[in-house]
Amino acid sequence: MQKALTFAAVGEAATGLALVVFPSMVGRLLLGVDLTGVAVPVARVAGNALIGVGVAFWAGRPLIGMLTYSALVTLYLAFLGVVEKMTGALLWPAVILHLILTALLMLAAMHDRKTRT
Repeated sequence: MQKALTFAAVGEAATGLALVVFPSMVGRLLLGVDLTGVAVPVARVAGNALIGVGVAFWAGRPLIGMLTYSALVTLYLAFLGVVEKMTGALLWPAVILHLILTALLMLAAMHDRKTRT
């Protein structure tokens, strides 16, 4: 069972990384069309989620997977606002929410690490 979970985790993380780095190509290979416009950042957020799923199952610790996803999506959404100049009404509230969530998950992970040792 552990080998199957590890295999699935690696596959999901690899797919997530491909979505983050090459979203249009993945769209073309999976759906037969290039991803354009708003589909590109949405695909990258989904890719970050798949990386988080992969980390959670590979490490066997859902907390670390959620921390990974939250940190990655915080950085990416902030990048969209600062560098790409995207201005959706919920962009910055989402960045702040994920920043808070990342901090709380980090505290939980540090507490979990202390109790494991």
